[in-house]
Amino acid sequence: MTAKRESFFKKELVKEIREVARLMKTTKDPEKKIYYFSGAYGITSRTFRYSFSRDVLLADFVLNTSYHLLMQRLKMLKSGDKTVALDDKIFNELHKGLLMLADAFEEEMPKTQEALEQILTAAYISSGPGNYLREKGTVII
Repeated sequence: MTAKRESFFKKELVKEIREVARLMKTTKDPEKKIYYFSGAYGITSRTFRYSFSRDVLLADFVLNTSYHLLMQRLKMLKSGDKTVALDDKIFNELHKGLLMLADAFEEEMPKTQEALEQILTAAYISSGPGNYLREKGTVII
């Protein structure tokens, strides 16, 4: 693949991740925030199919897993289980992680691990075990 083509996909990836973060910040509705968040793994999935890199593949896996954790909590909330809330702290940390990820992908040698850990941890605390660890003080975001 040509460097020009790889550069194009990298720029599109970064631009879209920043747009997802921006859109998540513009709404107060947790369901809408999760909807926007799904765009992050949408762009990573498209990107690694055209311009494969292990970093983008790993990001896709973490973003997809995080999305499904959030959706599971949303479904539980809708069914009446209010034991774990989707609070602003979770979404603020996801936003921060997305911006860190975009910054990392802008680098020549992306260092995405910290951003991906941020995102996965924020999503994980929306689960029962994750929230328990948060309440216990083991997981701090």
